Amino acid sequence: MKRTKLFSLCLLVIAMLVMLAACGGGKDEGKKESKNDASDDGVQEITIKLSHEVAENTSQHVGSIAFKEYIENASEGKIEVQVYPNGQLYGDQDVMQSLAANNVQFTQQDLSKLVGDDERFNIPSLPFLFASDDEAVEFWDSEKGMEILSALEKDGIYGLAMWPNGPKHFTNNKRPLKSPEDFKGLNLRTQGGQVLEDVFKALDAGSVSIPFTELYTSLQQGVVDGQTNTFVNTESKKFDEVQKYLTVIGDTRVDVGFFANKEFMDSLNDETKKIVEEGIKAGTDAAREASKEMNEKAFEEIKNRGNVEVYELTDEEREAFVKVWEPVYEKYAPVIGEEYIEAAQNVGK
Repeated sequence: MKRTKLFSLCLLVIAMLVMLAACGGGKDEGKKESKNDASDDGVQEITIKLSHEVAENTSQHVGSIAFKEYIENASEGKIEVQVYPNGQLYGDQDVMQSLAANNVQFTQQDLSKLVGDDERFNIPSLPFLFASDDEAVEFWDSEKGMEILSALEKDGIYGLAMWPNGPKHFTNNKRPLKSPEDFKGLNLRTQGGQVLEDVFKALDAGSVSIPFTELYTSLQQGVVDGQTNTFVNTESKKFDEVQKYLTVIGDTRVDVGFFANKEFMDSLNDETKKIVEEGIKAGTDAAREASKEMNEKAFEEIKNRGNVEVYELTDEEREAFVKVWEPVYEKYAPVIGEEYIEAAQNVGK
């Protein structure tokens, strides 16, 4: 009889423990699900990955850190933002695919590398279209600019803003470049796109598409004779260590799009989305403010290092390039859309 009572008591204790465990597990599971339930109130506990391909001492990285700090502070640590510079996570050839797959939630991409998706991304590749960062920003913030940035929504990507990297300038290892004739026979790296290829073709120069992360080695090994880039990209990646001449021209630009995964953004509840959108603005403001200042400092650093011979075009020399590139506008205005080019040309007027 005692054994029967003891056995019954043990069964009762085991049953109670099982019930308590089940109740406790249900509570934990509910909490776990609520973290990413966009219908819930309160800031969601999430991790955001932002990947970009340039160095830490660039305006893109300044903007990335401002984005990170704002979101983490405003969410009181509930949102963690992980920033991966220098192509540590993904290179420029696969980062957009990774963004579309939601492997990263945010990235920045040189708009000229997106021309295969939409011809309108050729805008920064048209020579002398914008006289300054301010004009470029005004265009990309406009209705026409945002129409272009929204072109990837069909692929699950939101275009958020343009972060200016600045006007580009030529470097090479062969000779000073003072006139269109000086480019004849040179082999130059390009970010890609038919407009840039035709820009070089008009100068009788060849073009080769090389990922930014591989450019230093390509210049060092003589795969190409030169490249065109912003001061800050040239200085931060130390391209002047493997080049001899720099021509200040500012013909085309590196304008960078800030993009987000659509599925991720749509999964956020109102409170979380508000913080993330404010972080996007904080990052954009910081990147734009830093761009001009950092390019000026980078140019001074390049001159101080003394690795390259620097030449600045006169107005007369610059006009010779304008004339050479007139056929590029004639060819691509119908392709890109005359209304977009006209809107860009009317900025600041």
